[in-house]
Amino acid sequence: MLDAVDARLAALGAALHARDIGAIDGHATELHRSLARAVSHFSVATRNGGAPLALRRRLAHASGLVAAQRESLARATAALDRAIDVLMPAPSALLYTADGGTDRARRGGVIQA
Repeated sequence: MLDAVDARLAALGAALHARDIGAIDGHATELHRSLARAVSHFSVATRNGGAPLALRRRLAHASGLVAAQRESLARATAALDRAIDVLMPAPSALLYTADGGTDRARRGGVIQA
């Protein structure tokens, strides 16, 4: 059970390193399935006397790897967000209407008589 999780983690790590979007998606899906099977298996083992210490340690190690990959993805996402902000800045405060006037009255708290 955990060998499959380890293999999926390694494949996902390689895909993340290669920045292969298609492979990342596929490996993430397979990792999710492998983790679900492992959790189900360990739930049954826990009800029947518990999982051996070695298996619990391996599962804890796999959990740490998942957390590290999640953190890596979060950093990559933040970097991408910053790059997008640079390439596509937010609209400025002063906007122009179709007739060339400014859009201040609609955006600000100015009352016109």
